[in-house]
Amino acid sequence: MKNYSIKELRNALDTKEVSSVEVFEHFKSEIETHDHKINSFITKTYDQALAQAQKADEAIAKGEQTMLTGIPIAHKDLYCTKGVKTTAASKMLENFVSPYDATVVEKLDQSGVMVLGKVNMDEFAMGGTNRTSHFGTVHNPWNFDHVAGGSSGGSAAAVSAGFVLAATASDTGGSTRQPASFCNLTGIKATYGRISRWGMIPFACSFDQAGVIAKTAEDCAYMFESMAGFDAKDSTSHNISVPKYSGLLNQSIDGLRIGIPKEFLSPDLDPAIADVIQTALKQYEAMGATLVEVTLPNTDVVVPVYYTIAPAEASSNLACFDGVRYGYRCDDPKDLQDLYMRSRAEGFGDEVKKRIFMGTYALSASAYDAYYVKAQKVRRLVANDYNSVLSQVDVIMGPTAPELPFRQDSTGSTQVYLSDIFTVGANLAGLPAMSIPAGFVNGLPVGLQIIGRAFDEAKILNVAHAYQRETDWHTKQPKFD
Repeated sequence: MKNYSIKELRNALDTKEVSSVEVFEHFKSEIETHDHKINSFITKTYDQALAQAQKADEAIAKGEQTMLTGIPIAHKDLYCTKGVKTTAASKMLENFVSPYDATVVEKLDQSGVMVLGKVNMDEFAMGGTNRTSHFGTVHNPWNFDHVAGGSSGGSAAAVSAGFVLAATASDTGGSTRQPASFCNLTGIKATYGRISRWGMIPFACSFDQAGVIAKTAEDCAYMFESMAGFDAKDSTSHNISVPKYSGLLNQSIDGLRIGIPKEFLSPDLDPAIADVIQTALKQYEAMGATLVEVTLPNTDVVVPVYYTIAPAEASSNLACFDGVRYGYRCDDPKDLQDLYMRSRAEGFGDEVKKRIFMGTYALSASAYDAYYVKAQKVRRLVANDYNSVLSQVDVIMGPTAPELPFRQDSTGSTQVYLSDIFTVGANLAGLPAMSIPAGFVNGLPVGLQIIGRAFDEAKILNVAHAYQRETDWHTKQPKFD
């Protein structure tokens, strides 16, 4: 059952081959048996999930089910969930129980999903390894000595291990796509404004975007149909109709023009990863697509631009955690200043504090014009690059990450920051993007990235689905018993 797609489990539920309660018992058993090796869950919500399963069985009996009724999922632990802890994997919010649901959570609840818990992540979504979590590192189900990626590492590991069929994620600079690549999964972020951010604990508001990680593009399409749409509570939400993504998946890609940025397949890329990507591109050619070499000339500056603007926004967003209103408070403060300083010093992890320092400096009077303003101008150039290329081709493709999953014992944050080089451009430009399984190197997964035009998630989902109809990389499952 854990290897089912959403469509396959939907059929099993609807034909009464299995009940939603039996589905719950199966996935609960998988989590209890194996998650101690992986550490993908922070909070398990079995009582809630059982109630949702019973409700799903009632809906199925009445013929009132949706595509997601009774489907087991998990939420990344930065989506607020009413009555359930929402920690953002931080000591700062270790005991925070949200009084409301995020819009994404609310929408998925209405579709009838079964939520088995809240999954691990890098603290406040800051990291690419899932090693910055206050609740411990997440291990990659393909090899426990390697990371699952980040910041949505718990989402990816839980799906890869077969604990759920899909998990919500978020993507600030690649945090959905990179862990999907590292765990041999399909991960997609929406166009900025397509899915409401209301109720998502923010890292960098002009970058953060909801995403989902699942086994296939088809599964992602089913999730997106429930998650997307206008939300008056989110001032950045776009009031644009949401297509039925799953109904647009079997269109021909004959004549599709695929842009291949020369910067993405440079000599610096690991040759083994380049070979996997080239093989995938040849598969697209065999399916009738045309490969077009393009250039994204500002690729070399996307990482410094991102790590100037995003920490500045984080510095502002995290200012509310001061030990006064909610969140962690230090013991026995001497005075108000001591309360502020020790609560933040003790409540935040090292990576979060590092980014707050970086962002505060970028916003300071002495650095604002030289760094922050200049980075915003270059961000516009990057967005122009992507939009110019996408006016000539239908999609952009290349590797998701420039390296294989990091070893757990690897050191240094610079390598992790540089691993965003292929993913962060889509966030700077606000474009939809996804990663799909494309092969393996030394037993570790490699992902192919697909970037599309704004609000054209249907196109990239169809392009991904076409590849998955012709290949079986997405069906490979880790063996960790």
